[in-house]
Amino acid sequence: MNSPSFPVAIITGASSGIGEATARLFAQKGYRVALAARRLERLEALAEEIRAAGGEALPLLADVTSLEDIEYMVTATLDAWGQIDVLVNNAGFGRLRWLPNLDPKKDIEAQLQVNLWGLIQTTRAVLPHMLERRSGHIINVSSVAGWVALPSYSIYNATKYGVRGFTDAMRRELRGKGVYVSGVYPGPVETEFGQHTGAKVKSLAVPRFVVLSAEDIARVIWKLTRRPRRGVIVPWYYRPLAWVEFLLPGVVDWFVGRAFRR
Repeated sequence: MNSPSFPVAIITGASSGIGEATARLFAQKGYRVALAARRLERLEALAEEIRAAGGEALPLLADVTSLEDIEYMVTATLDAWGQIDVLVNNAGFGRLRWLPNLDPKKDIEAQLQVNLWGLIQTTRAVLPHMLERRSGHIINVSSVAGWVALPSYSIYNATKYGVRGFTDAMRRELRGKGVYVSGVYPGPVETEFGQHTGAKVKSLAVPRFVVLSAEDIARVIWKLTRRPRRGVIVPWYYRPLAWVEFLLPGVVDWFVGRAFRR
């Protein structure tokens, strides 16, 4: 099954949440999927599930904060299938506390390394292959936090704003070279994200009806491969928030000041 008719996708952060759902959906759609994350046992279980359903999956133990692991991830995928058609940069996490309470290494440096540095380096590693073929699509999973800044989200916001800037710059840098670049900016999603934030700040509760599933975001990512776009904020009713933040930042300052408290 090494025919070019079966495209190949690398998905980082594939051991849970959006990455896992995206890998499962892409495999269902006929992609051969390289599953990259730090929890190999989860990747192997997902790969077995995909294979049992008739798909092809390659579990890869890879930490996007390591250049050696990134090189291994790309090389192993090319050795297995000879091509990379889609890169989904999904690996990321958040630590949500007041800045003085964030650990300089575990909270600040780690977020910058995983959410931004790793995404940039993974893109850089994949690009030569895509440029040589003049074909490919890089999809960066950011967040609504890449548009609207919130108290206690300072470093997470910094990484996600950075992802948005990098995504826009790469889209323009690669224009006309056959490689598409898209950004995905989800609002609240039901994943393991909230279990690891260490949040100590109270804010207005997010209504359950606005919380999306990982499968919802996977479908958005899949649709981008069929019809490339610059970026998508989901759900749609979060899009006006980005405009308000841009046009009326004072209003956002007032509202956020009321919503968040120690």
